[in-house]
Amino acid sequence: MPTYQIAVLPGDGIGPEVVEEAVKALLALEKPHPDLRFVFSEHPVGAACYQKTGTDLPDETLEACKKSDAVLFGSAGDPNVRFPDGTEIAPQLTLRFVLDLYAGIRPIKKYLGVKPLLANDPPIDYVIMRENTEGLYASRGAGIRVGDEVAIDSMIITKKGTERIVKYAFEIAQQRNGAPLDGVRRVTCVDKANVLKSQAYFREIYDRIGDQYPDTERDYAYVDAYTVHQVRRPDFYDVVVAENMFGDIISDLAAGTIGGMGMAPSADVGDQYGIFQPSHGTAPDIAGEGIANPVAQILSASMMLTWIGERHNDPEARAAAKTIDDAVSRVLQSDTTHTGDLGGKAKTKEVGDAVASEI
Repeated sequence: MPTYQIAVLPGDGIGPEVVEEAVKALLALEKPHPDLRFVFSEHPVGAACYQKTGTDLPDETLEACKKSDAVLFGSAGDPNVRFPDGTEIAPQLTLRFVLDLYAGIRPIKKYLGVKPLLANDPPIDYVIMRENTEGLYASRGAGIRVGDEVAIDSMIITKKGTERIVKYAFEIAQQRNGAPLDGVRRVTCVDKANVLKSQAYFREIYDRIGDQYPDTERDYAYVDAYTVHQVRRPDFYDVVVAENMFGDIISDLAAGTIGGMGMAPSADVGDQYGIFQPSHGTAPDIAGEGIANPVAQILSASMMLTWIGERHNDPEARAAAKTIDDAVSRVLQSDTTHTGDLGGKAKTKEVGDAVASEI
């Protein structure tokens, strides 16, 4: 009977609230999947931790992340709590670099029951693959500022970094059934290759890797044009790959087409470690009110199980991930279990209870 060690990092704002519901869903799996067990350990991280201890990511927390089979992360940060250089607390970004979590996986899927956000209500089911460890965000903490006159951040694109995220994107496409519009397996390269040499290099490497996957269609979009395409024809997309900052921006816009950030899970994984958290932030304006949407966090827990199942060759973990996905799908078909962001009145705990009940 496999037992997996899960480091739980609730974080700030609504983080602890939605993490509680994700853990509830994982514990509910013990009945349909009795051969699957978890041991949870909770660790501090984030803005409140920084205020209390002087660090947003204690050494003990980092060690727990390294020793665990996976990390379930809530959300961290507070706009009113900043580092001396003026930037926000963001231990999730630190973890991506320290643990080499180069693949940011952002599934974009619209569920039945969620009111349409787009006029033509197309089927939406694609994955954004965001390079996590370089790009413009590689300048975090290392940019240059000269007095009150000049500030410089550099975009870093490397052969190794681009090759591995593009390869991951093509591999993900092999596991999917193609785009909803036409069933074609395709990987779309989103860049700004018409202006920036670094982005032209990104596309060059994309093409080189794409040659190794002749059965997968290649597609290209400049990032500014892509923001129009993903709203007008999201059903055309299957897998999308982009540099760090571009991937960040288009992921949030994509979430807006499926019901909002409360519906957008994510995984940040590398060759050894994996962290699973919702795409949304800490939402301090509604923290403590019990009205946050826990679906993104619960679906992130499902992604965690899929990753564990692949990493440990454990079909039970993969089956448990599907159990969670199916339960969420059934729950969302009733508007009585929709939180305020989806136009409903359900509380955070009510949605979590409904998912656990369905499991």
